[in-house]
Amino acid sequence: MRLKALSLWGRYAMISLRAQMQYRASFWALLIASVVLHSAEFFGIWALFDRFGQIRGWSLAEIGVCYGLCGIAFALAEGLGRGFDAFANMTRYGHFDRLLLRPLSTEFQVAAQEVQLMRLGRLVQASVVLLVSLSWLNVDWSPSIVLLLIWCLVGGFCAFYGLLIVQATICFWTIESLEAMNAITYGGVETAQFPLTIYRDGFRRFFTFVVPVAGMNYLPVTYLVGKGGGWEVWCAPLLGAAFLIVALRFWRFGASKYASTGS
Repeated sequence: MRLKALSLWGRYAMISLRAQMQYRASFWALLIASVVLHSAEFFGIWALFDRFGQIRGWSLAEIGVCYGLCGIAFALAEGLGRGFDAFANMTRYGHFDRLLLRPLSTEFQVAAQEVQLMRLGRLVQASVVLLVSLSWLNVDWSPSIVLLLIWCLVGGFCAFYGLLIVQATICFWTIESLEAMNAITYGGVETAQFPLTIYRDGFRRFFTFVVPVAGMNYLPVTYLVGKGGGWEVWCAPLLGAAFLIVALRFWRFGASKYASTGS
């Protein structure tokens, strides 16, 4: 059953990609614009370090590792979770009713609605920042380091994907996407781009234990740059996976309360 579902998701994804590639000029324009936009964002961080040199003991290269890991994880979550990101329209126009009639889980069908290629721009830019930053830090590469980087990305992807699911689930009651959730989602991305130690305690705890988008890469990065270590380095990304499981349960609860636009 799972293999069939995976195969079906692949077909959905191919249809979505073919549809987007029908307008190649638009695709390349959006892709280049995305790279330029996010490069300008990182240029702002570079300008900050050019003026002050470091932030609470963190160098530009160390911040670049946090920024790169966060950017890659969020680009993957946004690209593969577009169906949840645009879910408000499905509830508003009653399109979600169709999904309830099909013999597949609603979360699978919403997830397979669209794969956004334009997120490749952010993915490419963040990957370049990560690789350049790691080269500046002279990281002692080993299989465990590579595994830790992949583990961080998995944890970050789960945390951001979970946020998109929570944001979509709230639409079962509000019909429209709440701006407050956008503030948490995109605010979480901005927060995770920097080390937790530069924030105040309450803010740090919220984005570590309530919405675990900041902790999933901070502790592993401290190990990579030689500022930390221990078992918690490997456990931190698990918070993202746990958050995704909770988000999926919240989605099923919300879907069970769905009353359709015609009721």
